[in-house]
Amino acid sequence: MPPRILIVDDDPSIGEVLDMFLRSEGYETRVATSGPQALDFFDEYQPNLVLLDLNLPGVDGISVCRSIREHSGTPIIMLTARTDPQDIIHGLEAGADDYVEKPFNEQILSARIKACMRRPLTTSASSLRVGDVVIDLRAHVVSRDGIPISLTPLEFELLHTLAAHPNEVFSREALLEQVWGYQYKADTRLVNVHVQRLRSKVERDVDDPTIVQTVRGVGYRAGEVFPA
Repeated sequence: MPPRILIVDDDPSIGEVLDMFLRSEGYETRVATSGPQALDFFDEYQPNLVLLDLNLPGVDGISVCRSIREHSGTPIIMLTARTDPQDIIHGLEAGADDYVEKPFNEQILSARIKACMRRPLTTSASSLRVGDVVIDLRAHVVSRDGIPISLTPLEFELLHTLAAHPNEVFSREALLEQVWGYQYKADTRLVNVHVQRLRSKVERDVDDPTIVQTVRGVGYRAGEVFPA
């Protein structure tokens, strides 16, 4: 079965262009033109990825994104014509994995979609422990004291990337390449916002992080890593 993509855009012409392009790329698609319709289609269609415009009637894109994230880790790419960086940050904080600005380049959009649908990283270990957090690589589950911690696939991969290379400091650019699959310069705010979201879930004290540590002026590294 081809991967399913839910396109959410209130502009029918953009929705039609995306629909035609993605079908030509081998995807199965469905188009929603409002926030409520997007949420209904998401539950019914169970897409593998969502392309989500921020400006939507009924329920805005930020709220749609937040609602999806309450019960699903499905990759979400924002499509936005907004130029205010704070709007993009709000979308990422709501749970979007990535964003593409309008007007968009079809080849870049295709690359971003493929990166979001990438396969999980592999490792010879079956599990790792960072501090008191256990990463079960086979089950794709992160837990503390036996209690699962709900992470999106991207958050899991971000934590896994750091934990799989103990004592290595990753620059934001290196994480963009390793986790997002970018081979070119991109917006490092993606990394900053997702590290903050990850910390909000795995740290006991976000003001004193021990699982995902900052190396000032360089980037991020995992805390003390042990075989689990």
